[in-house]
Amino acid sequence: MIYLDAGATTLQKPPMVAYHIQSALRRMATPGRGAYAPAMRAADAVYDCRVLAAELFGAQPEQVVFTMNATHALNLAIKTLVRPGGRAVISGFEHNAVVRPLHHIGAETIVAGRRLFDPADTLAAFEAAVTPDTQAVICTHVSNVFGYILPLEEIAALCRARRVPLIVDASQSAGLLPVSLEKLGAAFVCMPGHKALYGPQGTGLLLCGRTPDTLLEGGSGSASRLPDMPQELPDHAEAGTQNVCGICGLAAGLRFVRQQGPERLLAHEAGLRAQLVAHADDAPQKLADAVARAAREKQQDMPDDVTVMALRLRAVE
Repeated sequence: MIYLDAGATTLQKPPMVAYHIQSALRRMATPGRGAYAPAMRAADAVYDCRVLAAELFGAQPEQVVFTMNATHALNLAIKTLVRPGGRAVISGFEHNAVVRPLHHIGAETIVAGRRLFDPADTLAAFEAAVTPDTQAVICTHVSNVFGYILPLEEIAALCRARRVPLIVDASQSAGLLPVSLEKLGAAFVCMPGHKALYGPQGTGLLLCGRTPDTLLEGGSGSASRLPDMPQELPDHAEAGTQNVCGICGLAAGLRFVRQQGPERLLAHEAGLRAQLVAHADDAPQKLADAVARAAREKQQDMPDDVTVMALRLRAVE
């Protein structure tokens, strides 16, 4: 099978991902619920994944909160910073995981920058839109539809200068481009485990530059006598039993990314895109025309993109 949906979920994962998921299923219990061997193995494995993520993304292990996916992470971040009626500035390339929470909150959402592959225009739009009363700037690093890399470092510098919290959606960039919580000075960086980090579905990361509000309250495996969630991260934001099997699979994916290096992985994806274009002549004519047209558009004054291709096809008999 030729798989063309890795922008949604990476299907072909390193073999060690499945191995570690299965191993955890057989050998691990729940962290923080006891001192017996399966629980301690789980605690060590979960902490190991935090350390791997922290090293890759410029954070401390305690700043790494496990989530179900990037949508879960974005909801935590957005609902911590933006209040009903509050002003939020977003790019014109945001996912529904950003747009829908803001709509649900009843935020005043300002869209900054709609021109594709024009970082100067995007930055100028953010400079005009970010005002002192802005509660948060939410910005995707890479468009999930077009592969456009937004000028994130410059937008982050603008937010720091104006003292406005920044939420970064790194769903399409984590594992392929440099992403650092510390260097960006972001309030939160959100990412899924199941895309370019090669983990399983049902895993995600929230990197916390500040303490998030809670979406859920419950067991944490620590400070159990307190009526409220522990104030310390990551326990504050992780209520209930963790997805230990998924986290172990994610750790294997993170090790793969560390071993290969994001630059090499991005170059490999670019090579796959070139192969798709080169073999378009062997596809049905309508598909070949669409692939060739998309490739030409990508190559015309668009060097700053990742390997996302959106194809619009008529029905093929």
